[in-house]
Amino acid sequence: MIADFARNATLFIAACAISISAAAQNHPQSTPKKKKRADATAAKAQPAPVLYADRSDAMALADDIAARRHLDRDWVRQAIGNARLLPQVPRLMLPPAAGKTAKNWRAYRSRFVEPVRIRAGLRFWQDNAETLARAERDYGVPAEVIVGIIGVETIYGQQMGSFRVMDALATLSFDFPDAHPRAAERRAFFQGELEQFLSLMDRSGTDPFSPRGSYAGAMGLGQFMPSSWVRWAVDYDGDGRIDLWNSPADAIGSVANYFKAHGWKTGMPVWFDVQFDAERLQLPVLLAPDILPTFTAARMAELGAQPLGSGATHTGPLALVELQNGGDVPTYVIGTENFYAITRYNWSSYYAMAVDALGREVAAARGR
Repeated sequence: MIADFARNATLFIAACAISISAAAQNHPQSTPKKKKRADATAAKAQPAPVLYADRSDAMALADDIAARRHLDRDWVRQAIGNARLLPQVPRLMLPPAAGKTAKNWRAYRSRFVEPVRIRAGLRFWQDNAETLARAERDYGVPAEVIVGIIGVETIYGQQMGSFRVMDALATLSFDFPDAHPRAAERRAFFQGELEQFLSLMDRSGTDPFSPRGSYAGAMGLGQFMPSSWVRWAVDYDGDGRIDLWNSPADAIGSVANYFKAHGWKTGMPVWFDVQFDAERLQLPVLLAPDILPTFTAARMAELGAQPLGSGATHTGPLALVELQNGGDVPTYVIGTENFYAITRYNWSSYYAMAVDALGREVAAARGR
């Protein structure tokens, strides 16, 4: 499936190229000689793109994918062989040096819960209110959570990524940085995503170099990786195809379906406030499971962390979530199974809180 915007962009660029070429023919002396020489010098200064056709490991994986997926061997080898190494992408995958950047929930929140996203979220909700309500009925996922995800991921389609997905996935499959603490695991992950992507392109008859996405190969309004697209993306507008770039309905239904598949509990809050009993508080014990819901409300109270409001009688497992604020006192909340479900989209308690906070702010703006 080729995104409509990608086709239109290609046609527009081609039209522009024709116009420029025609203008050049009509005015052969219109470009100053100095500029021509400068352009030639700049062209020579640009390094030639590094392709994967000469890499034995890349061609070996191409053959393996073709055999296991029953794909045309030459097509797979050509796709991987013509992929370009993106030198900046491996650097983006490295975590910040220890102690260089302190975690700060307030600063993180301010990046995502701000006027531009709130206004864009309000427009998105107004334009897609019926579809969001239908997704909430069909999947049990609140509209504000779906709105929060799409807002945090792409500002409602404004920033879906400009990297060729084929290049990004090939780069991370074969040149994932060895300095990363989980390099082997992550390299294997991206090789699996490359395989899923090529299989998806083959089934849909799409040129694998057409789709654009993030530097990690995520695509569309909700930034689905290829494996997520294959497993959980849905045709929610009923037009017979899945288009996560141009169909808000498909993106909304797909995000909701993703959460349902990852254990979303209808009607359950995402988190509760907490009150500490300083005399009984056992923070190391409470924080040991990280964000995995582990404790009952009663057990948390015994350990000095009392869930407030309806959290006191909550019957499901809970987790104490610590959000650092740089050098200030951390923020604490009690996460539910739905908090954990949001982290299946991105393994970060800060991310889950930002999604929830943005969705709440857009809902409040809509109510106003």
